[in-house]
Amino acid sequence: MELARAYKFRIYPDAKRQEEIDEKLILAQQFYNRILEKSIASYRNGKTKVSMAQFNRFVKEIIQEDKKYLKLYSQTRCEIEFRIFKAYLNFFRRVREGNRKAGFPRFRSRDRYKSITYPQDNGSFSIRKDRLRVSRIGTMRIEMHRNIEGTIKTLAIKRGGRDYYAVFTTINHIKVPEVDDINPVGIDMGLNNFIALSDGHTIQKPKFMQQKRKKIARWQKIVARRSKGSKRREGAKSMLQREWEYVTNQSNDFAHKLSDKLVNSGYTSFAVEDLHIQNMVKNHRLAQSIQNASWNRFINMLSYKAESAGMKVMKIDPKDTTQECSNCHYIKKGAERLALEDRIYHCNVCGMTLDRDVNASRNILKRATLGQRGSHAQGESVRPQREAVLEELRTDKTHPLRDAVIA
Repeated sequence: MELARAYKFRIYPDAKRQEEIDEKLILAQQFYNRILEKSIASYRNGKTKVSMAQFNRFVKEIIQEDKKYLKLYSQTRCEIEFRIFKAYLNFFRRVREGNRKAGFPRFRSRDRYKSITYPQDNGSFSIRKDRLRVSRIGTMRIEMHRNIEGTIKTLAIKRGGRDYYAVFTTINHIKVPEVDDINPVGIDMGLNNFIALSDGHTIQKPKFMQQKRKKIARWQKIVARRSKGSKRREGAKSMLQREWEYVTNQSNDFAHKLSDKLVNSGYTSFAVEDLHIQNMVKNHRLAQSIQNASWNRFINMLSYKAESAGMKVMKIDPKDTTQECSNCHYIKKGAERLALEDRIYHCNVCGMTLDRDVNASRNILKRATLGQRGSHAQGESVRPQREAVLEELRTDKTHPLRDAVIA
């Protein structure tokens, strides 16, 4: 099978190369806005069809009006066209789905346009030892902290705060191993427990955002006080962005390590909830906590890692998984339904008492494996090291996930 991967490396452009990258980012942002402006004007003149051919005509007009956009690499300009085209397609899809907030394509500010893409490895960029050469920018040092596997397809140059990155996307042909699905596990996502497994283990996520809350609030106040357009405001925005990036990197690191551990812990398939985050964040009391939890990001990481290991990740409808008894399948109704603060599930029919998240994870597993052999049993591990790995998570005081697992 073909496996797509992204590799992100830090690059160290000198002052001249930084100016080149910053100039290209500004030109790309302006180019994007000009195409969008012309498409809106075309719609107002009665031309409702949106197509790449139409955007190509807009590009010719824009370049004839201002030759400065020729400083952008030709295929980079094509990629910008495709960004807008994709934004329109997503907008029309949401309209068809009846979404109230369909999200018409918006003009981009400089703060919201942070990358330029070279969509083909056709000589527009190359790597020699620790040097990266990019067309229309130049050569700069790159920190290759790991080897790139597969065929490089695209390169994106990104700016994050005061730092610069090169992101390569690759395609790798791998042979997926065949795994007998004899030890499936259900996973319930939550705020109190980040995940609860159907075998009884619960894992908590460190409160990265809470640890940085005061610093982020401090820099937000500084940015608000300083004059728009001033250098001091730009410097404060960079520091604020750095704090946010630090929290994001911590969260991503946790999700990567946890998904790695699960894939290598002896489970043969994973059943997760098909969450609709946009609907969940309508509860304003929990919106920030839900966003910080990054459930979708974790599920995406688990999915591609499990797929490359020959395992399945099954998404199921989460309706009433918390209210249903995993033993007798009675569903609580009316006044007896569990509230958010109720952490223990007690069934009034069969008398079962269990942690509410573990109970939900067992219901998730049951729904995913209904009708299959071993739908309720936990089964024997095909990888004997599963308990050893989980024990390591609980006991190793130096491990990054220390205190995350509660037996």
